[in-house]
Amino acid sequence: MTIFETPADWPADEAQALAVQDALRGRVVLDESGPPPGTGLVTGVDVAYDDDRDLVAAAAVVLDARTLEVVDRATAVGHVSFPYVPGLLAFRELPAVLAALGALTAGPGLVVCDGYGRAHPRRFGLASHLGVLTGLPVIGVAKNPFTFTYETPGERRGASSPLLAGDEEVGRALRTRDGVKPVFVSAGHRVTLEGACAHTLALTPRYRLPETTRHADALCRRALGAAAAVAAEPGPAAPGVAEGSAS
Repeated sequence: MTIFETPADWPADEAQALAVQDALRGRVVLDESGPPPGTGLVTGVDVAYDDDRDLVAAAAVVLDARTLEVVDRATAVGHVSFPYVPGLLAFRELPAVLAALGALTAGPGLVVCDGYGRAHPRRFGLASHLGVLTGLPVIGVAKNPFTFTYETPGERRGASSPLLAGDEEVGRALRTRDGVKPVFVSAGHRVTLEGACAHTLALTPRYRLPETTRHADALCRRALGAAAAVAAEPGPAAPGVAEGSAS
């Protein structure tokens, strides 16, 4: 487990965060096809919080895209870096996610976020922000449509419908299991929306959510539980958890 420290120049309030989004949004690339689905490596990232102890844990889990077997995994734990503001959740999650990705020894290849890319009020969600900062191809696969509208897609796996902001398509509602509610896919960086949907289907052979997300969700929760248990112990806090030093 890596103990991360929030960068000294990280935005501290809403105005600063909005300025960063405005400055970086123009760097998003959405006309690259990205890696072919089912090839190379693919990495899921996810984050869990313990607000009572001001802790956040991130996990990055690398899978073989063909077999969906785990190749590598890493976690990072530290203090929450930004207050909760809808539309600015990337600023709470990115320091931990970047630390987890940086601790990997393999990959990461394509990155799958449990969240949004272009399907964001300012068209710059976590998947886009992460992609711009790292240069990696990134997609977002979310559990709900955020503030956007969509028509219910067909009942069969692979059916989809546009996720709309007015008349603008910002993502897709995609059925990954017959008769199960859809997930909401958006392009993040260096992958088209069509490619993002194809990757999502390749990563959901058995369940509604991508295997990348399932692995990363379970791992970040375990890491958070371990860090919270250490923080709850009497006496001095564990080295690094209180101070944010590297380990």
